[in-house]
Amino acid sequence: MRLTVIGTGYLGATHAICMAVLGFEVLGVDVDAAKIGKLAAGELPFFEPGLPELLTKALESGRLRFTTDFREAGEFGDVHFVCVGTPQRAGSDAADLTYVDAAVTALAPHLRRRALVVGKSTVPVGTAARLAALLRELAPAGERVELAWNPEFLREGFAVDDTMRPDRLVFGVTSAWAEQRLRAAFEPVLAQGVPVKVTDLPTAELVKVAANSFLATKISYINAMAEVCEATGADVHDLAEALAYDERIGGRFLRPGLGFGGGCLPKDIRAFAHRAEELGVGQAVGFLREIDGINRRRRARTVDLVVELCGGQVAGRRVAALGAAFKPDSDDIRDAPALDVAATLHRMGAVVVVYDPAAMDNARRAHPELAYATSALDAARDADVVVLLTEWNEFRDIEPSAMAAVAGQPRIVDGRHALDPASWRAAGWEYRALGRPVVQGAEQT
Repeated sequence: MRLTVIGTGYLGATHAICMAVLGFEVLGVDVDAAKIGKLAAGELPFFEPGLPELLTKALESGRLRFTTDFREAGEFGDVHFVCVGTPQRAGSDAADLTYVDAAVTALAPHLRRRALVVGKSTVPVGTAARLAALLRELAPAGERVELAWNPEFLREGFAVDDTMRPDRLVFGVTSAWAEQRLRAAFEPVLAQGVPVKVTDLPTAELVKVAANSFLATKISYINAMAEVCEATGADVHDLAEALAYDERIGGRFLRPGLGFGGGCLPKDIRAFAHRAEELGVGQAVGFLREIDGINRRRRARTVDLVVELCGGQVAGRRVAALGAAFKPDSDDIRDAPALDVAATLHRMGAVVVVYDPAAMDNARRAHPELAYATSALDAARDADVVVLLTEWNEFRDIEPSAMAAVAGQPRIVDGRHALDPASWRAAGWEYRALGRPVVQGAEQT
């Protein structure tokens, strides 16, 4: 069996590389010749731990190649994975399916024998049925070309493990043959005992958005509690720890802070709510609108904490922004809360200096108006306030006294609840965090 992967962005490149390392012959396909050239030369166009080494291994094995030619892809592949992006449509909460439609339309005319096309992109429910009809219409092989759906569950920073050792696989199929083909395509993964759920196309399409919506709800719930804690003087960190002992709730992702961002959760919950409204069941997921609102308010409240530490005015003040990526172990700045906070402070007149271990180039392209440093200590030099916005381990490990030695004022906003308040206060810092009570004077020590 030979595999093609249509789209070589984060999802597609990861899938193509890992499947080649697992032993398959793989052809990566993309309309972006520059991206294809870089990958073929062994250069990964994004940051993902462990993946560059696997790209080198896959290329050296001869099992991985890249092309811009859909005719070559159609002739080569037995199973074709569609891994293109589905961003939020401009001016709407709906998903933009331009790239998915283009990928299927470009591939279909070259499918002249029995083949399976497998969608991995996150799409609104009902998309698979439409694409299946499009394939039957455009492919010379007609009914011998089938469509399946295999949603992806990649976590940035853990994409290699999530591809090669996933916690589950979901196969949305319409025939026993399609299921057999998918099982063969994932045989090395299934051999590890990974559970597989076989279902229909609509259910497979819903799994990813349902999972992301549940995760977003859990994150936003504890951040809603942080708002209540701020109004009452309670401590959301202690509240979260107490809740985590309840086995019905658990502690994972019950960590208060700046909220979620990136290229999946925000746009997925908005697209899900939009699609539900189209289907006439918008009330069923109406809570997702409030989830989105809670998440957005965390950014504004973080800005408020910085302003408060500056005595009510940030114009002309120097702010060190530690973090630009939406999460650690990634260079992804899509809908990044960190850069949103930094840009807002800049618009308010602050001199904002940003440092991130991996996302500096992307941040500079998106926000050239901000200043950039070469290290966390460099960013903090002469700062009136330091604000931690992405919880990189590098920032967790900072020695408070070392940063105090370079900062203009020892004042820090911990936007991710990533630091030990006692250690920072003991080093003379005024420490603030979302949902945690203010400690003043002698109480700080």
